[in-house]
Amino acid sequence: MITLTGNTLTLSELNQVVIEAVRVEACEKAMKRVAETRKAVDKIVQNGRTVYGVNTGFGKLSDVKIESEDVETLQRNLILSHACGVGEPLEERVSRAMLLLRANTLLKGFSGVRPVLVQQLIDFINYGIHPVIPSQGSLGASGDLAPLSHLALALIGEGSVNYQGEIRRTKSVLEEVGLRPITLLAKEGLALINGTQAMTAIGALSYLEGEKLAFQADMVAAMTIEGLEGIMDAFDERIHEARGHKEQMEVAENVRKLLKDSQLTTSSGEVRVQDAYSIRCIPQVHGATRQTLAYAKEKLETEMNAATDNPLIFDGGEKILSGGNFHGQPIALAMDFFGIAMAELGNISERRIERLVNPQLNDLPPFLSPKPGLQSGAMIMQYVAASLVSENKTLAHPASVDSIPSSANQEDHVSMGTIAARHAAHIVANVRRVIAIEFICAMQGVEYRGIDKMARKTRELWEEGRLVVPSITEDRIFSEDIERLTSWLEKNQGTMAVTV
Repeated sequence: MITLTGNTLTLSELNQVVIEAVRVEACEKAMKRVAETRKAVDKIVQNGRTVYGVNTGFGKLSDVKIESEDVETLQRNLILSHACGVGEPLEERVSRAMLLLRANTLLKGFSGVRPVLVQQLIDFINYGIHPVIPSQGSLGASGDLAPLSHLALALIGEGSVNYQGEIRRTKSVLEEVGLRPITLLAKEGLALINGTQAMTAIGALSYLEGEKLAFQADMVAAMTIEGLEGIMDAFDERIHEARGHKEQMEVAENVRKLLKDSQLTTSSGEVRVQDAYSIRCIPQVHGATRQTLAYAKEKLETEMNAATDNPLIFDGGEKILSGGNFHGQPIALAMDFFGIAMAELGNISERRIERLVNPQLNDLPPFLSPKPGLQSGAMIMQYVAASLVSENKTLAHPASVDSIPSSANQEDHVSMGTIAARHAAHIVANVRRVIAIEFICAMQGVEYRGIDKMARKTRELWEEGRLVVPSITEDRIFSEDIERLTSWLEKNQGTMAVTV
């Protein structure tokens, strides 16, 4: 059971809830804080005091005063009108992560919602009721309005949800499990949709995949080094200590440990004096990606525990302040940076694939083919890797540098953070396929060298890989191999980290 406090949620806990289906509960102290803040909103409504989001219109319509008898209608209309997302639905796990993050931010006690609304979010998580949320339509300020509106629709019994693998109308699912739709009171609709939980959810899940993929890239690269009889001098700890980047030193140490007992690696001058950059600079490039991952992790975990709606309520309701915490710029920049870093992990992997298959760059059979000419072997696998990394270069164009004014120019600078997060997720998926292709080629390469000469750890990896993809003895439909190994990498990310 994960206890939400509004302040302590980690990426590891998010992974447990979203991927491992661990149940969630609200911290009792946090719930009391929520209830106390709600009293301030009720008082505002009773006194007729004008406060943005409570009894006014929204955005450019914030100067329109709403009468007390229309406050509930205002909140419902807000959700209905803003639920205009388009495109394919976000993955079910993203929807689940959004529920978790929205519950956590409301538990901070700055939003003015009732505890029953927070409990509804938690009940959705624990029952496995996941709102169907279109993937497109967010500007990333004022937060993820359209995606979060589709989440809010489900809470009030509207829209569709994914329940037990089936997309159904929300009302029927709520009736089945014994939950009742929420009637939104003053401020609650705005508190649900004004925030960055879509971009943060996508970003957090992409980060978790990217972090583990970085370790996989080290292991597959180590096997490639053996397939190419790579020179270990470039991984000497003294070289990396001389530069001082911690992550670079860690990658070099991983490669040294992985290959410590290999008979397929060489020293400078044995086969060649120096390796190409895609081999020699593995610590520098993989290490720099890890640096960026660390930056993204810091920003994501901060945002996961942030108050991101507007206005916020302080001092027991004595102070209600309008600001811009819904602006997604911190996550937009982090996701752009993260996407670029992951794209580079794919770029250097593709170059290693080229060195494994190109007969002008090695002494292995051309394209690792058992009968070059009659059979093409891994020739087109390199084409596919090249296509994927080229697509990543387009996806890695920063979304955060773009902004289009909205709400009659009241909201005149937006982050595009959700686009950045979606692109980063796509990049990660492409890179996993590139790593899978390198894995297939590396396994073939070491077989030509002699698997009995491999290091113990890379030999174990080869044995696992061969249970998924057999050796290339003749041409076959390699697309199936790539997809099968890609799926294996995704499912085994948690157990394939470097442990030596």
